[in-house]
Amino acid sequence: MGRAIAEAFVAAGDDVVVTSRSGTDGPDGATTVACDVTDTASVDAAFTAAEEHFGGPVEVVVANAGITHDTLLMRMTDDDFDSVVDTNLAGAFRCARRATKGMIRRKGGRIIFVSSVVGLLGGPGQVNYAASKAGLVGMARSIARELGKKAITANVVAPGFIDTDMTRALPEAQRKAYVDSIPAARMAEPDEVAQVVRFLASDVAGYINGAVIPVDGGLGMGH
Repeated sequence: MGRAIAEAFVAAGDDVVVTSRSGTDGPDGATTVACDVTDTASVDAAFTAAEEHFGGPVEVVVANAGITHDTLLMRMTDDDFDSVVDTNLAGAFRCARRATKGMIRRKGGRIIFVSSVVGLLGGPGQVNYAASKAGLVGMARSIARELGKKAITANVVAPGFIDTDMTRALPEAQRKAYVDSIPAARMAEPDEVAQVVRFLASDVAGYINGAVIPVDGGLGMGH
């Protein structure tokens, strides 16, 4: 999904820097830098590299990094919980904190957090993941209230089940059960999420702030 988001920005003519732990394997047309979102120094170095590449502050940040360690609550270890929250929630915080320095200087910017329908609905065996993804909503809305006057917006995209290699590898019965629970009766394509992210970064979305936009085929409606 992260690759699809980057490709959507590249296709729109934007100058794109993507991050990965290795600093390699980015999409064509994008510059890839190494970054571990659980490490503040690594995040700072990645932003510095991006700023040098752009010749100025980063205008749009998409916080998409995420991991899972699913297991039942009674079996979930402290490390299972802490590692997921550190990557999914604290990692987004580190990126947003670093990005806002440049955004304040340039008097504007966009911060977009990629959450999940699970953050709104919850999921058995996903106490850690759901907590981390729900936390992004409070983070975005706090940033929106704090920095809205400086023309910086913070919004959340909450995807549902996406048709990826991971979901295609699921047992057919499990995959069918997921699809049957979705009013749209299908999974989303990664580009359907990417285009919503791209919209939130565009000029026409300048008055959208602190919003949670579901891209889930109706699975989480009402939340």
